[in-house]
Amino acid sequence: MSTTNKVITKWLGNMAFESDNPSGHSLKIDIAKEDGGDGSGYRPKALMLSSLAGCSGLDVAALIKKMKLDVAEFQIETIANLTDEHPKFYNAVTVEYHFTGKDLNENKLQRAVDLSVEKYCGVMEMFRQFATMEIKTVFHHQ
Repeated sequence: MSTTNKVITKWLGNMAFESDNPSGHSLKIDIAKEDGGDGSGYRPKALMLSSLAGCSGLDVAALIKKMKLDVAEFQIETIANLTDEHPKFYNAVTVEYHFTGKDLNENKLQRAVDLSVEKYCGVMEMFRQFATMEIKTVFHHQ
């Protein structure tokens, strides 16, 4: 059986929109002042990168808990190349997983990243349909 998600996105005037979420929270979408907006919300394409990092990050965080790994900080940097021609889209994306801690178990953390990238993260799979994906894992030992 498949699941359907529905969000409602309402125009607020000028170039701003408010979009709800099944979580009950909502967010504001807008464009930069130099592009005719008010700069009062999130940019749509950048939100896609947040969705990608958030989806994979949730997988990795769950695996960190499950494996009882000691991680002081965990950060994901998502760097995307936008095409020059309209419609502009991301054709190449690098996702860097940064782990910081005193006693990092690099093998298990890499396994957590691999499981997310290769098996669990649906947003990652969506990105693979239109972009070349590069995955990097960086360990910062304290």
